[in-house]
Amino acid sequence: MPQLPDDLDAVAVRTWCSLALEALGRERAEIDAINVYPVADGDTGTNLYLTVESAAAAVEAVFAAHETGTTVPATADAVRAMAHGALIGARGNSGTILAQLLRGMAGVLAEGGDPDRLRLALVRADAAARQAVAHPVEGTVLTVASAAAEAAQGAEPELCAVVNAAYEGAREALAKTPGQLAVLGRAGVVDAGGRGLVAVLGALVEAVTGQAPVRGPRTGAGRAAAPVDGGSVVGLPVGGVPVASGAGHVPDSAEDCPQDGGGGPAFEVIYLLEARDEQVARLRTRLDALGDSLVVVGGDGLWHVHVHVDDAGAAVEAGVEAGRPYRIRITHFATESGHDARTPTEPAQRAVVVVVPGDGLAGLCTEAGATTVIARPGEPPASGELVDAIRRAHAREVVLLPNDAALRHTAAAAAEQARTEGVRVALVPTRAAVQGLAALAVHEPDRGFDEDVVAMTSAAGATRYAELAVAERQSWTMAGVCQAGDILGLIDGDVAVIGADVPATARTVLDRMLAAGGELVTLVLGEDVPDALADALAEHVREGHLAVDTVVYRGGHQRAPLLIGVE
Repeated sequence: MPQLPDDLDAVAVRTWCSLALEALGRERAEIDAINVYPVADGDTGTNLYLTVESAAAAVEAVFAAHETGTTVPATADAVRAMAHGALIGARGNSGTILAQLLRGMAGVLAEGGDPDRLRLALVRADAAARQAVAHPVEGTVLTVASAAAEAAQGAEPELCAVVNAAYEGAREALAKTPGQLAVLGRAGVVDAGGRGLVAVLGALVEAVTGQAPVRGPRTGAGRAAAPVDGGSVVGLPVGGVPVASGAGHVPDSAEDCPQDGGGGPAFEVIYLLEARDEQVARLRTRLDALGDSLVVVGGDGLWHVHVHVDDAGAAVEAGVEAGRPYRIRITHFATESGHDARTPTEPAQRAVVVVVPGDGLAGLCTEAGATTVIARPGEPPASGELVDAIRRAHAREVVLLPNDAALRHTAAAAAEQARTEGVRVALVPTRAAVQGLAALAVHEPDRGFDEDVVAMTSAAGATRYAELAVAERQSWTMAGVCQAGDILGLIDGDVAVIGADVPATARTVLDRMLAAGGELVTLVLGEDVPDALADALAEHVREGHLAVDTVVYRGGHQRAPLLIGVE
């Protein structure tokens, strides 16, 4: 029998994030279905999934930085990345609270992952989450988090015992939520956010022990449990209301749920905020007067703000006065529920959704009729953002161009989600923006869907791609050893050229790519690259390859100073 760990190290944190993402992926739809508080908008499971997806991506980035494969990151690096990723990617009320729970844990686990610290981490997480919520309500995810922390305190000083106790305590508390919050009792469901937290704690148990915990209903205080962790309870009375299998009863009136889209604030406003602590204290007071469901999490100059209001503009203005808000997201609850009269009732037949690395290409693709998602440096889009873009496209058929090999799985998840909503989605596996441009150039919405997808896939596949990058440190590459500050020419994803400056490196890359033939060169210039470079490279192509044309686009603020495509 393998020896069980007694310390939560970086590998265990990575495994925890991965398993939590899998668990929420499995249970997302069921959690969405029982979402009646604070707003019955059916997205708690999705929001929790997107929050953990961002946390997991941040942890993976930390591991990717350790290139040798013989060492792993420090526990402190892993847990801080997890917390930061959750903070910047938090969605919705429950996702924002989960981000604060993880941040509270990270503050303790950064010093070590032994059983005593884990118990303290759960206590700190509980306290941090309650402090972040303007008006804590019992019978919610906060109650479940408190129960997990309390149960962990009474566990034996072994890591396995602590995580199991926290999980069992959370399950028992979740079963009691219908008796603590009237709206849950009337609907016959447990708290959706609390159920999501139970799934996350179950993943922690599996990461530590290597075994999935017992899932299913948990009873407490004589009250039957609603579905937990994918379990199914049929016909058991909860607060006098039968619990339906998996989902329960979602209220259909404002009386059932006083804070639903019909009786509460009209908008959900979320943004990241760079601000000082004293500014955030004033912001809390102002936002609390504007609406409800206020949650402000974060610290060290970076905050995540979530609030439900009628005046979305005022909520954003309050953020501007406090500091610098960005990644602002405003959702109208009626629109989210599909009842906004302004939404076209008849979808278009076909649309293209494309991920682009900068504002310049976003404008170009929008002019061509595509719906765009901007992948900013260091901030790749999550699957939820791609799903949102597919919804915005409002078409029966959608061609999705991720334009990045690293987004392959994210795009596949988004496509699968959109298909469950009745949209026919084809994923063209473009690995670079220039391949996406080539695919978009041959797109013809009037021909058959399959024929259009084949043509776009063929055009993308016939386009070789390259980019220039600046080496951040000394490293071994396929082209030799590079030093910090060297200009790297990557062709089809691999370092092929190491140069001293952008113009010379770009010329060498072009010569190597055109040696295999080509008819068209596409150059996408970064924000700080002068037009003179494009002119010089176009002249270089004309001198060596008379039959090859060159087109130039401005990419705006993008990671690479120059993108190159050869068709």
